Amino acid sequence: MANTKSAAKAARQALKRKAINTARSSRIKSSVKAAEAAVDGSDKAAAAAALKAMQTELSRGVKHGLLHRNAAARKMSRLSKRAKAIKS
Repeated sequence: MANTKSAAKAARQALKRKAINTARSSRIKSSVKAAEAAVDGSDKAAAAAALKAMQTELSRGVKHGLLHRNAAARKMSRLSKRAKAIKS
C-alpha cells in the first residue's frame, strides 16, 4: 500500500500504463503473426499489405519503448526479404 499521495498516484498510473502496454504488445504480436502467415502463403499482394501493416505496428512499438529499434528492424528486414522471394 502506498504511504503518500504521490506514491498512490504513481501506482494508479503504473496500472494504466501496464494495460496500455499489454494491448500494444498484443497488437504488435498479432500483426507479426498475420504478416508471417501472409508471407507463407503464395499471394504477393496480401503479403505486401500485411507487411506494411506490420511495419507500422513495429514502428509504433519502438516509438513507445516496447521494442528495441534494432529488434524491430531485424523483424522487418527478415520478413520483407521473405516477401520479396515470393513468386508472382
